[in-house]
Amino acid sequence: MDGDQAAHDRHRRYANGRGSYAAVEARLQRLIDGPYRHLFAGLLCTIDVRNNPVTTYEALLRYRPPIIDLLLPHGTWTSPPRDRIPGSSATPYADWMTAVFDRWYGAHGQETRIRFFEEIMYLLVGGASASEAIGLSPASAVVIETDGSIEQSDMLKSAYHGAPATGLHVTRDSLDTALLLPSVAARQIGAMALSAECKECHIHQVCGGGLYAHRYRAGTGWANPSVYCPDLLRLITHIWQAMQTDITAQSGVR
Repeated sequence: MDGDQAAHDRHRRYANGRGSYAAVEARLQRLIDGPYRHLFAGLLCTIDVRNNPVTTYEALLRYRPPIIDLLLPHGTWTSPPRDRIPGSSATPYADWMTAVFDRWYGAHGQETRIRFFEEIMYLLVGGASASEAIGLSPASAVVIETDGSIEQSDMLKSAYHGAPATGLHVTRDSLDTALLLPSVAARQIGAMALSAECKECHIHQVCGGGLYAHRYRAGTGWANPSVYCPDLLRLITHIWQAMQTDITAQSGVR
């Protein structure tokens, strides 16, 4: 669910063009108000910078989700996401996310959890990420398609047709075989797979180069920073400054 009705229905439509918000909202309400609320794991929200960030966050809070995942829309250097101009220092996605972070952090995280922010905070204090969207933790999944093909994450399809393909199949190959492929190994070896530009950056242990799918550039492949590089730098710096302010204040009290 991407926010209120206007935000959600901008992209999530049926084939006839009708928005899906009413149907999603009705079914979500049945889940959270019924005997199976304990199965409600949380909400996924893909960011659209045209939507007001705080309004979007508060629309999701109506359903009392235990966790919210804020997802950057898939894009690459070759096919950049909306308002992300390659080479520009503008940070439209960080602007959006810092507004939500300030609202969420100001409530001391008591309203819900936001996975992307929490992962960054864990990394800033020396922890490891549990998400491939941020940090240097190895990718932990492969995809088995309905025809039995073993592929990498389907997120790579946003780069180019056939990007996740491995040439492996469950009828003749073990899953361990996939670990030997260079394209898979690159997502397991952490900082060694980062571009030279990323390795020189002071936050590369936190950023991790961003989501692998967002690094692609035609002609140079995956050895690039994320197309969201300026946004990630600004967001991580903003979160670190907020944490430092709290740490300093608490130290002063002691």
